[in-house]
Amino acid sequence: MAGPRVVIIGAGVVGAALADEISARGWTEVTVVDQGPLPATGGSSSHAPGLVFQTNSSKTMTELARYTVEKFCSLDVDGKPCFLQVGGLEVATTPERLVELHRRHGWITAWGIESRILTPDECVEQHPLVNRDKVLGGLLVPTDGLAKAVLAVEAQIRRATDRGVRFLARHEVLDVQQSEGRVTGVLTDQGEIPADIVVCCAGIWGPKIARMAGMNLPLTPLAHQLAWTGPVPALAGQTEEAVRPILRHQDADLYYRDRFDGIGIGYYGHRPMPISADDILSVDEADEMPSVLKFTEDDFADAWTETQSLLPATKEAKVEEGINGLFSFTTDNFPLLGESPDVKGFWVAEAVWVTHSAGVGRAMAEWLVDGHCSSFDLHECDVNRFEPHQLSPEYVLARDCQNFVEVYDILHPLQPSGHPRPIRTSPFHERQRQHGAFFLEANGWERPQWYEANAGLVEGRTIPTPNEWAAQYWSPIVGAEAQATRETVAMYDMTALKRLEVSGPGAADFLERLVTGKVAKSVGSVTYTLLLDHDGGIRSDITVARLARDLFQVGANGNLDLDWFTRHLPADGSVQVRDITPGTCCVGLWGPLARKVLQPLTDEDFSNDGLKYFRAQRAHIGSVPVTAMRLSYVGELGWELYTTADLGQKLWDTLWRAAEPLGGIIAGRGAFNSLRLEKGYRSFGTDMTYEHDPYEAGVGFAVKLDKGDFIGKAALERRKADVRRKLTCLTIDDPRSVVMGKEPVYDGGRAVGYVTSAAYGYTIGKGIAYAWLPTELTAPGTTLHLGYFDQRVEAVVAEEPLFDPTMSRLRG
Repeated sequence: MAGPRVVIIGAGVVGAALADEISARGWTEVTVVDQGPLPATGGSSSHAPGLVFQTNSSKTMTELARYTVEKFCSLDVDGKPCFLQVGGLEVATTPERLVELHRRHGWITAWGIESRILTPDECVEQHPLVNRDKVLGGLLVPTDGLAKAVLAVEAQIRRATDRGVRFLARHEVLDVQQSEGRVTGVLTDQGEIPADIVVCCAGIWGPKIARMAGMNLPLTPLAHQLAWTGPVPALAGQTEEAVRPILRHQDADLYYRDRFDGIGIGYYGHRPMPISADDILSVDEADEMPSVLKFTEDDFADAWTETQSLLPATKEAKVEEGINGLFSFTTDNFPLLGESPDVKGFWVAEAVWVTHSAGVGRAMAEWLVDGHCSSFDLHECDVNRFEPHQLSPEYVLARDCQNFVEVYDILHPLQPSGHPRPIRTSPFHERQRQHGAFFLEANGWERPQWYEANAGLVEGRTIPTPNEWAAQYWSPIVGAEAQATRETVAMYDMTALKRLEVSGPGAADFLERLVTGKVAKSVGSVTYTLLLDHDGGIRSDITVARLARDLFQVGANGNLDLDWFTRHLPADGSVQVRDITPGTCCVGLWGPLARKVLQPLTDEDFSNDGLKYFRAQRAHIGSVPVTAMRLSYVGELGWELYTTADLGQKLWDTLWRAAEPLGGIIAGRGAFNSLRLEKGYRSFGTDMTYEHDPYEAGVGFAVKLDKGDFIGKAALERRKADVRRKLTCLTIDDPRSVVMGKEPVYDGGRAVGYVTSAAYGYTIGKGIAYAWLPTELTAPGTTLHLGYFDQRVEAVVAEEPLFDPTMSRLRG
């Protein structure tokens, strides 16, 4: 089949990869346009230094890079290879960085790529120019190397052209044409090109092109310094372009690569130099190419001094040329992939570096041709993941520049973001400040991790102190709050939870089509259920409360759920979906004394018979109207209590006046996470993602195959009989060895899986780690080991849930 008419804007490494991948899947009515010449179009691909380091804390990003390496290794242009697989070496010059390399070694091992930690002597063996006295160790990934970006573009252009794809150089895009909410073509300076689908792969020009389709793209081009030395005497006679591993000296924001008898030096340690996509010169105006700005020598001075220290042989050379090259940065360091929420058929594949380019090309081709991506979990990359405030110009510029500064920094998993902050505050914020809340950020919300006002609770309790890394952004108060929740009652701010309202005469049928459970039940019912993609993978887990015949409230995981609902709305207008999060708030009131707090405040019946588990009702708590849902993410009796934002502080004060005399507390997210893991509750995006199905993830109970058809049902019926991996509960006896997530799991010397969520269980007195493991290793009692930095931590597979398996506390 020829497929629909597709126009790809941009013929760099991403556009060329997409053209190759999509034509290989049978879509050949494809036109690729670029304002520059081919194959060096003048964008970031044309000047990219080509270093491909696959190590990343994100499994998806590592897998995109791995595919890129594999593909580029198979490509050549007239016998010239597109990838030089010389390996990648990261060195540590500080004790902190050496520890970090062990963490990075854990990531890459968890994601299934060979790597090893090197001694200082082994670092010098791999890269003889390295100063032995300066390095403390290194991380070697043998399959890393140098991508020849322009050659890779040419190779993929040739393959796509052979299948009938048309490439048009020197065609500047002037507009993306639309009619009735969908694309119809692209207007260039040389005429119109009709299209059913337009994919923007314009790189640093992406925001400018996206704006033509009414799309706000949170991307900033920033200049990054790259310099080349002249001949280095120690490299005299080197006739191959690269023989040593590509090298990263992240303690000084530097990287290096061979170029025959010289060395390329990349530097991130200078001031951020952002530029608007509108201010980038055209191909004809630029002296060299549009993505190359004038080298600023003063910004490079420290880099050259440090280079001579790490690589002493460079003292006999000089920096002979340099550029400030433009690259794309985003607010969370992930690419921007997917379809516009407003203009059907307009897609973007932006903020993609050479490292991940071929992988993104494949992912986008699968998404376009099949309707979903089967090779990669793209939930972190979907362009529709952002909250409205995350698209504001101030936010985008500030966070993109911050990410440039921190690109090689050692970042803790809980490390909060910087400016602009605070952005979103719940109605309870002032009361939380008065109680000494330690705030972290969640989707822009200021969310307490613990409260200093609870410091007195620690006395007399056994709260083990974790290891130094896990003890960052931690306090023993976390443990005290967790234990106190199980003893008395606690108030939790749940406002950061995304809340959607689905209404209209078609609402029930609409939801039944999208979710795995039965939600068209009696008014007052609350259902835990799943959203699946067409391949049966989990898109989200949600709660659906039926508040009236044609009114439902959905507890969602983020903006991607809103986007998914919106894309599937019926055309007849019988269903409306609205994000009610900004105008509402929520208090979780949980613990064995929760009913003693709540019942005296209301005339409604909150007894066990009056409001059963997983039921909802409207009520007044004091003078505050609320929607009360009897469910709990911490495994204790209680309710989620929702009201409007204007009444939030009144609700908080009313509950607190009733809870405090009973020994109640207010508690933070640290305690919450510990309690939910003791109960075995999953967290979408961490424990399960698009790549997992419900039976693997342990949430098959939320699937009702006996109901009518729903998205993903047919695929799920096929997958049900072939479960080869499972999300598995592990416990750890040593309290100082609590891990934090993304660590490899070993069976003997073999890496067999990876940790998702982890915390210390302050009720059960053990560390808890959930991990993806092969089914044959999931029997309770199986002993495994977790790779935690340079340690191996013993862990044992356990029956779940670890706490209250009979559910008596929840249902009491």
